[in-house]
Amino acid sequence: MVVTAIPPKLSVIVPTLGWSRWLTDCLDALRRQTDDLEILLVSQGEGRQQSRKHRAEELADVILQLDENTGFATANNRGLTAARGDYIATVNDDAIVEDGWCDALLTALDNDPSLAAAQGINLMLDEPSRIDGGGLAWNRHWQAVQLGYNKPLATLPATPTEIFGVSATAAIYRRSALEKVGGPKFEAFDPQLFAYYEDVDLACRLRAAGYRSQRVPVARARHAGSVSGRKLVGGSRRLIYRNRHLVLARLLGRAYWTNLPQILARDAADLWQAATSRDRFAALGILTGLAGALRHGLRFAHLGPTTIPLAEMKRFQVDR
Repeated sequence: MVVTAIPPKLSVIVPTLGWSRWLTDCLDALRRQTDDLEILLVSQGEGRQQSRKHRAEELADVILQLDENTGFATANNRGLTAARGDYIATVNDDAIVEDGWCDALLTALDNDPSLAAAQGINLMLDEPSRIDGGGLAWNRHWQAVQLGYNKPLATLPATPTEIFGVSATAAIYRRSALEKVGGPKFEAFDPQLFAYYEDVDLACRLRAAGYRSQRVPVARARHAGSVSGRKLVGGSRRLIYRNRHLVLARLLGRAYWTNLPQILARDAADLWQAATSRDRFAALGILTGLAGALRHGLRFAHLGPTTIPLAEMKRFQVDR
């Protein structure tokens, strides 16, 4: 693809390890959305889908090649530094957006300057009548959850709804909002988190900066689910359980310590469930995640107030 001198309205960042068999379908679907976008493919290392790699590269406008897996956060940040659009989309390499996805989300952002980000309803690729995620929320155990996960599509309202934050699986952000929270290096996603909870952390910082996020139900995408996470030592759980504590320590400040018994009680319940079901892989992931939280937590912990008022947080709490 040839990069034009006129910046596009939308830049789409697609990080990939080369393992996803849906990568070409992902880029094909994006290319059909609108002419006023650029696709930035951030390739980390060499995956095994070599027969489809050339086709995927033809669909991208910009290819950023990283020598190793630097993580979802850093890959997106590298894309941000090269992106030229006023709006920035992040799309997983196993997510396929449906027709009209870009237009619906961009319209919502254009019409409301207070919105930092918008997402649609992500559906399960192999069972599109069920929801993969409809935005980020919190449960009473201070776990970040995907709204509507594994429930029928009709579970979520058919009208636009404010949500705590968007999932970076498939979403569009306002560039100026990312610049405001990204610091001088434009690191909107915290590279210390590597992957998982990095979009939760970003959602916290955007809301603390005074922005809102919205779910636009007419925008749909289908998501297969992470392949790369299953290749990590301890699986995705290692990063999920570690990063949950790191993000909460930064978000809650001194309230993190008063809520820690409740937070650890849920971790213990999850570990007990893994142990009693003899899921050693899950148990290893939880234990290594908690060890990582203990090792890295001081970089995130502080004794200041919550970055977002607790009353505001509880507006987005669900019973799960």
